[in-house]
Amino acid sequence: MPRESMKSKRERALEVANRMGAHYPDAECALTFDNDPFHLTIATLLSAQTTDKGVNKVTPTLWERYPTIADLASANVEDVEEIIRTIGFHHAKARNCVKCAQMVLTEFGGEVPHTYEELERLPGVGRKTANIVMNTGFGIVEGIAVDTHVKRIAQRLKFTNQDDPSKIEQDLLKLYPKEYWGPVNHEWVLFGRGVCDAQRPHCDDCFLSDICPSFGKAAPKKRSKK
Repeated sequence: MPRESMKSKRERALEVANRMGAHYPDAECALTFDNDPFHLTIATLLSAQTTDKGVNKVTPTLWERYPTIADLASANVEDVEEIIRTIGFHHAKARNCVKCAQMVLTEFGGEVPHTYEELERLPGVGRKTANIVMNTGFGIVEGIAVDTHVKRIAQRLKFTNQDDPSKIEQDLLKLYPKEYWGPVNHEWVLFGRGVCDAQRPHCDDCFLSDICPSFGKAAPKKRSKK
């Protein structure tokens, strides 16, 4: 198969964006955060290697127990662990929740910062979380949040040959004009959950099948019987 030119890849990327927008016109963050940037920060921190659904089950109890940033900052880590014990890596995440609240309180005057540099200083907050908080919490779009769904879809669409999320983000930013960056994560997450599944992608029902280089190739091969 001949190598795709950047011009052709950009045209295909825009077609992907247009179809995604048509199929998911109301795509939004699946995490429950009550329009509170701090709640969003903690929820996104908790969502690492865990489903949003799982996070949404524990955060109501967390906020009922610790309604303010100051409350969480003074929380006993073991008590937070008990509340979030059903999600993955709950020991480390509980520590980060408390430390994050402490830093927001002591270094940022009780307000969640909204720059990459400041957000990524918070314990447990990396580039993906910073992008989500800036985009969804503050309406500041400076990048694309690359989670497991965005990574998988970008690779299957051959928009990147990278494995590192930060490098995948840079590849996507080169393909899309800035006005397209904001919806990518929310739309692609829905697409990843409903169509482009990690283990069993529904290629035959996919609305991108005619422009996807991985059509019919992404599903795991069946083992032959001996």
